[in-house]
Amino acid sequence: METETRISATIAQLSQGEVPESEELLDQLTVGLQFLTDFWREKYLQQFILQGGSKIKFLTGGKGSGKTHCLHLFQSVAKQEGYLTVSLSARALWLHDFREFYLEVLKQADVMGLLGRCSDRIVEAMGFSAEDIAPGSTFLDRLAIEGLADGLTRREIRNQLKQMFLDNRRMDNNFSLACSLLCGSLLGHPALEQANKDLVLGWMHGDKKIRMTSLRPLGMAPSRITKYNARNLLRSLAELVHLAGYNGLVVTVDDLDVMVDNSGMNPFHYTKMKREDTYESIRQLIDDIDTFSHFLVVFGFGRELIDNENAGLKAYQALWMRIQNEVVSDRINTFTDIIDLDAVAMQVYTPEMLVQMSQKLAAIVQHINVETRPIDEQIAQHLIKQAKLGGVSIPRLVNQATLGLLKADTEEGQYELGV
Repeated sequence: METETRISATIAQLSQGEVPESEELLDQLTVGLQFLTDFWREKYLQQFILQGGSKIKFLTGGKGSGKTHCLHLFQSVAKQEGYLTVSLSARALWLHDFREFYLEVLKQADVMGLLGRCSDRIVEAMGFSAEDIAPGSTFLDRLAIEGLADGLTRREIRNQLKQMFLDNRRMDNNFSLACSLLCGSLLGHPALEQANKDLVLGWMHGDKKIRMTSLRPLGMAPSRITKYNARNLLRSLAELVHLAGYNGLVVTVDDLDVMVDNSGMNPFHYTKMKREDTYESIRQLIDDIDTFSHFLVVFGFGRELIDNENAGLKAYQALWMRIQNEVVSDRINTFTDIIDLDAVAMQVYTPEMLVQMSQKLAAIVQHINVETRPIDEQIAQHLIKQAKLGGVSIPRLVNQATLGLLKADTEEGQYELGV
């Protein structure tokens, strides 16, 4: 399977933006998944989330069903719709402590970049253009040059900061004050010394070396960031993203099935306690999601997280009862919390689409000197039948057939793994 591994790594690089023009190539690689991402675009990104709602979705499927590809595609769609996106992987981040989840989202969101966009909105609200402020200078410097840095103008800056942050009930009090202080420093008023700026940023990013008492002279009375208050701060961050001019915040979390991976090659070994803490954190986020605004989270995981009765989602009933699909139908209900990509494939994929998928894969991998055998419609029909009988997803069967990793039994019309 060395060839298949190389292909998977190449496609992952394309999907994650590690090569030029990756978004265009990502779209070129996609066949069939638009059935789901276009629905999410229309019903969630363009309507529900845009209007202030929040939602948690779950994406599952067998190995090779396209979960990671679908998450990257949806991120691309979200960016096109004006959302800030954050990508996480349970194979790179411990999820049992929600504090770590929040801090990683904060890190990728770039809080100072968000506050810079907020300061631009304040400048424009006061009748000026942010483009007219010279690099390295502040809004107050610009006002001083024009002789407008008087007391009334300074008061108006403070009023704008107060309306945007301090009067915002959707933000934690200390988080909103920290944003006001940092945004004010970007505007040039109220002034904030570099040492104090570092203190405020250090608290926001969970620096354990900072003494909480050192923030009191700034008017803040914060507590350390823990798994208990991290959800409230994440809610505040989502609001900050919206204040910065984005339509909302979209977070994708891949590889959740790492929690039931007991192989020796897995560095993120979850004990029963860590698994249950993770499930409880997700359960609490689900219960609190209605208090968020302009926020969407998508968790992706392999089918084993459902099938494993002892360690998977079903083992934690408080979570499973909230996300299970109570009504099972042959037709895909795209509004359900858990979307099964294998079920989507069986309903959506046609032989013509599988041929197109094979041709796209062959065109991409020719750059890494891999011999390919694009399939025809007859082979595509056999692969669809094989997917119904076996436990291998349609996209993976197409990949293996295209790469010559399947051998055919012409009498039975079936394909199986080659040697």
